Amino acid sequence: MGRPDLARRALAEGLAAFALVFAGCGAIVADAVYGGRLGTVGVALVFGLVVMAMVYATGHLSGAHINPAVTLAFTLTRHFPAREALAYIAAQLAGAALAALVLLAVWTNRPAELGATVPHVGPGSAVVYELVMTALLMFVIMAVATDTRAAGAAAAIAIGGAIGLDALFGGPVTGASMNPARSFGPALVSGEWRDIWVYVAGPIAGAALGALTYQAVRGEHPRPGPQSAG
Repeated sequence: MGRPDLARRALAEGLAAFALVFAGCGAIVADAVYGGRLGTVGVALVFGLVVMAMVYATGHLSGAHINPAVTLAFTLTRHFPAREALAYIAAQLAGAALAALVLLAVWTNRPAELGATVPHVGPGSAVVYELVMTALLMFVIMAVATDTRAAGAAAAIAIGGAIGLDALFGGPVTGASMNPARSFGPALVSGEWRDIWVYVAGPIAGAALGALTYQAVRGEHPRPGPQSAG
């Protein structure tokens, strides 16, 4: 049986983005409401685990990008057709926004602004953190998604691990978004748009840097075709 059509693949992307925001941002909300019971380690673990689960669940369907920055980086490096990128990105943003709306329905007083990402350093420093974290993540994604010599079936573990690692050291600094959709959903629903550009510019530039760096290290000649990601 072949790959699903574009509409079904976009739906898979939307569902994965929904799971990411509902679980990850839900963990941030629960941590705020219940006196820090999860802590930085617990929240990072939730983000890593939900991405790992969604890569396993949807990787064979849509490639499990779950992130507009990843989709754009794959498009830039000719691993994903540009004509399909808009559908993926729209689905990712919609899924993230829907998850934030569900969180609002439960937590009507909007604790922790429903997990909205706000820098705890200056915007310039925050962009550097988001860029570097996303570059590291995208380097791992390129390795396991485009190189047959790499992780294979363990790709989801590698990608989830990279998310968790970034969240451990970057969460207290910027919220460790690495994903414009993850930041967009809570910002839209909570109204917390402060420095939102950080979470668009940093991840997009970082993903492009990570993808191009992996190609340079590998010595790869780009070729078209959708790939599995995270």
